Parts: sequence; structure tokens; C-alpha cells
Amino acid sequence: MKTLKLTTFLTLLLMSTGQMFGQNVNTEKQAVLKVMKTYKNALQNLTTEGTFELFAKDSEVFESGGVEGSYAHYIEHHLGPELGHFKKFEFSDYEIEAEVDSPYAFTTETYIYTIVLNPDDKGKSRTIKKKGVATSILKKIDDKWQIVKTHSSSRNVK
Repeated sequence: MKTLKLTTFLTLLLMSTGQMFGQNVNTEKQAVLKVMKTYKNALQNLTTEGTFELFAKDSEVFESGGVEGSYAHYIEHHLGPELGHFKKFEFSDYEIEAEVDSPYAFTTETYIYTIVLNPDDKGKSRTIKKKGVATSILKKIDDKWQIVKTHSSSRNVK
């Protein structure tokens, strides 16, 4: 009888902690997805405002075969100046997968992006449309998910 009670108790304990763990993983996954969505939305709004807190100070950015350095360096020397030349930056066919293995999370994003450049001196604008993929590693730092490494690449849409 004691064995039956102990087995029942342990089974119920295991089931309840399993459910709590599953809920916690889902909550963490939603927090990770929010970080990635916030970053994507900022780019579409042609701004870097509010994005620095999404990245760890010692983050690393890799883009299409290049090492861009930290996110701060990437914004100052690459993406920040580029955004000033864009009339529009839009993602379509966007999909994201996220896996949480605390204290880390891993994401893969696939998308098509369309960039419409501001008109040049002659009033001509140009549109760039590419298929892209990005992978990111996030880490929970001081109870916040932050991107520590991100790599993106693209190719022409076929």
C-alpha cells in the first residue's frame, strides 16, 4: 500500500512539474519571439531606436560573409547610415522558429525583404528584393533576453 501511495504521489509530482516546465518554456519562447519581432519592426520603421537594449553589449553581428563587429559598431558603420538611404524596408513571407534551452535561445528567420531606395539626384529610385535567412543566439542576461550573435545572408529572389 505504501508503494502505491508513493508511486501515485511521485507520478502526480512529475506531471505537475512537467506542466509547469512546459508553461515556462512557452513563456520564455514568447519573450524571445518578442525580442526578434521588436527588432524586425524597428527595421521596417527605418529606425534603430529601442534596438540597442535587444543586443548584448558584447554581441557579434555577421552579415553575408562579413564580420560586422558588435551591434553598436554595426549600427554606427553599416546599418545606421544605410537606413538613411531607404524609403522603405519591408519583410514579407516572414517565418520564425525559436528553440529555448535556457539560458540560451536559438532562432531561425526566413523572409523576403524589399528595400526601396530614396530617389537619387535625378529623381530615380531603385528597388532591391532578396530572399533572406537569419540565425540568432540569444542569452538571458539580467532576466532579459538579448541577442548575443546574429548572422544573416541573402540572395536574389528567383
